[in-house]
Amino acid sequence: MSPLAVTVIIGGVACAFAWIASLVTGDTSWVDRLWSIVPMIYVWVFAVTAHLHNARLDVMAIVVTVWGVRLTYNFARKGGYSGVEDYRWPVLRASMTRWQFQLFNLFFIVLYQNALLVLISLPAWTAYQHRGTSFGVLDVLLTLAFLACTFAETVADQQQWDFQARKSAQVAAGQVPTPRFVQTGLFRFSRHPNYFFEIAQWWLIFFFGAVAARSVVEWTVLGPFLLTLLFIGSTRFTEKISLSHYPEYALYQRTTSPVVPWRTRRGVVTVQVGDRL
Repeated sequence: MSPLAVTVIIGGVACAFAWIASLVTGDTSWVDRLWSIVPMIYVWVFAVTAHLHNARLDVMAIVVTVWGVRLTYNFARKGGYSGVEDYRWPVLRASMTRWQFQLFNLFFIVLYQNALLVLISLPAWTAYQHRGTSFGVLDVLLTLAFLACTFAETVADQQQWDFQARKSAQVAAGQVPTPRFVQTGLFRFSRHPNYFFEIAQWWLIFFFGAVAARSVVEWTVLGPFLLTLLFIGSTRFTEKISLSHYPEYALYQRTTSPVVPWRTRRGVVTVQVGDRL
């Protein structure tokens, strides 16, 4: 059986599990719990099928594993594996009828997102098909760039974690948190730096496959492209919720790049709690 067929079968099992689990538990975050795990499995399928004798596939599997372990840890410490549902799903569920949300759960949350997790992993299929292309300088540069993005995303997640810990401590002490959302560190240059580095990592995985094929005209570009669109939509929805809680978030939007890290615009002051709009 080809590694592509094995990957598709595993993806189908993941879909069935996520859907059945969501119906049984009433919790639609099962794909979120699989998000950092199944891409590691998919890429290793191709590397192992090549008998771990292809340097490019081995490196791709290793860096994706680094990505997955880091993301799994960050998701776990936020309670993702202990029954905590993504805060966006209840908001969306409240805006739909029961049957509308169930259709959304099946076709978007379960089928589409699991298909996307397969697609972003398929540059490994390209690399598998072009195993005769030697591992070279471009592969080394892509590896270093991927690890740099992993480090930067780790920093962003830690800055968010530290901020939320301080905010929780202030609330527990009966204080009004100021500011109410993180705006320092990498968040000074991007409202969602972790999104940027996540997207960049999967574009880099695509380029591993492109280097193997010696062409960027590869259909596997569909994976990172659709992932980028997903994060754009997620950013809009997340920020709509943020605005409903924090009116001052509107000024943060006007001063700071949404995803791509960029310099803060001058002449506008970020509003803190208690400032006048």
